[in-house]
Amino acid sequence: MGGTAAQVKRMARVVVVAGLVATVAGCTAIYRDHGYVPTEEDLAEVTVGVDTRDTVAETIGAPTASGVLNDGGYYYVSSRMRHYGATQPRVVERQLVAISFSQRGVVENIERYSLQDGRVIALNRRVTETSVNNTSFLRQLLGNLGNFSPTDALPE
Repeated sequence: MGGTAAQVKRMARVVVVAGLVATVAGCTAIYRDHGYVPTEEDLAEVTVGVDTRDTVAETIGAPTASGVLNDGGYYYVSSRMRHYGATQPRVVERQLVAISFSQRGVVENIERYSLQDGRVIALNRRVTETSVNNTSFLRQLLGNLGNFSPTDALPE
């Protein structure tokens, strides 16, 4: 009987240690990288005043985004997200490389921005409200029964 008590204690220790390991592993930060930003060496190959849109795309790759108009610049964006336990993912690092072009399509400027250079933009959500407030079709149909007079249905 003494042997089974020792086995129970040993199993209890194993369960406690496994629980502690699982708790520590659940609180480990997980990082995810999204996007692409060219390195300083890649950007050094682009010459301001000489390279064009096509040569930039050949040299450092296609941009993550480009300007809305044909004259818009190229934008390379990279983000690093941290997932920690059960909390919401958070952006811990963001880089943006903006390459602007002249009217002739020649590189005019190369700028690098980070998360610290940005500012938060509050989005204003505009939603058109309907006059129907959580009312089912049957309730709308039955609600209209008292809204007309039988004399309206009779011909004059």
